[in-house]
This record gives sequence, C-alpha cells and structure tokens, in this order.
Amino acid sequence: MRIGILTGGGDCAGLNQAIRAAVMRSLDFGNECLGVLEGWRGLIEGKTTSLGLKEVEGIIEKSGTILGTSRTNPYQEEEGAKKVKENIKKLGLEALVAMGGEDTLGVARKLFEEGVKVVGVPKTMDNDLSATDYTFGFDSSVTRALEAASVLIDTGRSHRRVMILEVMGRHAGWVALFTGIASGADWILLPERKPEIEEMIKHIRAVHSRKNYALIVTSEGITLPEQKVGAEDQDKFGHMILKKRKMGETLAKLVEEKTGLEARVLVIGHMQRGGVPSLFDRILATRCGVKAAELVKEGKFGQMVALRGNEIVEVSLKEATAKLKLVDDAWWNFAKVFFK
Repeated sequence: MRIGILTGGGDCAGLNQAIRAAVMRSLDFGNECLGVLEGWRGLIEGKTTSLGLKEVEGIIEKSGTILGTSRTNPYQEEEGAKKVKENIKKLGLEALVAMGGEDTLGVARKLFEEGVKVVGVPKTMDNDLSATDYTFGFDSSVTRALEAASVLIDTGRSHRRVMILEVMGRHAGWVALFTGIASGADWILLPERKPEIEEMIKHIRAVHSRKNYALIVTSEGITLPEQKVGAEDQDKFGHMILKKRKMGETLAKLVEEKTGLEARVLVIGHMQRGGVPSLFDRILATRCGVKAAELVKEGKFGQMVALRGNEIVEVSLKEATAKLKLVDDAWWNFAKVFFK
C-alpha cells in the first residue's frame, strides 16, 4: 500500500517525530510512504518527495516539519478539492495521513466524507482539540513561554516594571493559562473570558506596591473593551491574522494609562513553535505516528489518533472537529487562587 503523509497549518514541535514514527511503523507492514510537500497545497499541485528510512532516521531531534507546511484550504481554492482527489489517484495513493490542527483535520473530514481514505493526527501548540487530552507541540510551546516569563520576572524586578508576556492562542488560552500558573504570573488574560480590566488594574497596583514588579500573561486572541474586531485580514480558513492586532502593546498602554506604572511587553510569537522538542512531545508524537500507521493497516479510515488518559486511541474525525477545547471555569478559578 502506498501512503501519503502531509503536515498542514502552523508548524510545531513533534511533527518530525510523528512523521518518523508513521514511516517506520508502515515499513513493518510492507507499506510505502510518500511525503506530500507543503500540506494540502502539495496535493493540489502534485508536489511530493520520497519518504523512507533514509529520509526520517535522523529527524527525531529536529523541530518543525521536513515536509513543509501551508495554511492552504482546498475548499477555498478554485477546484482545489477536485485537484486533491485527482492527484491522489495519479500518485497511486491508497491512503492519507494528515497531521494538523482544527483546519487541516476539518479538510480531512470533508475529504473522507467524499470518499478519500484518510487518518488524522492531531498537532497544535494551542492544545485546543476537544477529542484528545493533549496534543504534541503544546508542552514544548509552554516550556518556551515559561522560560521567557522567567526572564521577564528578573528584568521587571530590576526595573520596577509591569511586564507583559503575549503568547499564542487564538480561541483557546491553554498556553497563557499554563504559562501563567507555572511562572507565578500576577494576572492572566484568556480569549475565553471577557477581560476584567478594573479588577486586574486594582490587583496589579496592589501587587506592584508590595513587590515592585508584576507579570501579566496574555493570549494574543483576547479582545479588550471597546476594541473593534473583524477589520483585520483573514487567512484561507477565515481566521484573523492576529499579529496585526498587537494585543500586548495595546495592553501595555492601557496598564500605563490606568496605573501610572511603566509597562513593557514581550511577544515571543514563533519562538514557541521551534527549538528542541520536549521529551513529552517526542514520546507523544511518536506514539501518535505509530498509531496512525496501524489505523491505516487496519483500514480504520475517517479516524483521528487521540490521547485519552495514558492510552492512544482512535476517535472519529467528525467528533474530533466538532468543537474546540476551551479553558473552563474550573481551570480559571484554579488560576485565580494564585492572584494574591
């Protein structure tokens, strides 16, 4: 059997490890793997590469994806889905393994419903897929963000400033939440919750008067009161391009205006995506890649690999893409215990 493997959406730690594992396990079954370059764009344009033992045996320490990626949506391209199916046939692909987040897996689900044999592997540093407990990429991302938060605390203490760390998180604030809790942040702002600005300002004043510095961790996807939403450019999946909103800078100005304190912001952005993958992400991604190859062997298409407890299981792509996993009240109330 010839299997096409692709990675779509934003890159993150764990993708190369998942690719490696899927290829190595497929070899056990006598299956051949073909790498599809640059996500769904590669299947629209027919761009592929050889993907055997030689290509994957040295990539376990590397972040990113050797296959390249893109945010291409075949259903938003002229005859995109049709070209995908035509190239699957031309390339002799009998199955697809699609590695990606909500958008990539949403396309995989549609293609499966239209007759394409596909298995999904979840990856997102946002950890916002509801059908799996954790996604690879998240642990490495929050580890990188935590390192940045620790540096900000040191410089904030030295200069008596309010330090603001902006991290990724469009709809779900898991990166900000975990980074904030682990770093001892004095306030956390999440896209799931309406910002409690007056309460935050009152608290930051009190914290700063006690210890001469404060740390705020914010998701890039928050919306401040009276802020206009919707005018930003959008990507092929209809998402706002968040870097144009400059939430960290806007928040810093607000803090300075309302407290009279000096504020500085750090946007770590794509640093959260790269770097050496954490141990947890390497193991999780490897387990996911192996499971994906096994699902293909068993003919269980239309499924996504998922972590439930400590077990790697399969769930339907329909269930996996039905809704996002958001930070709930229980987690928020837990975080607020430490806002002292």
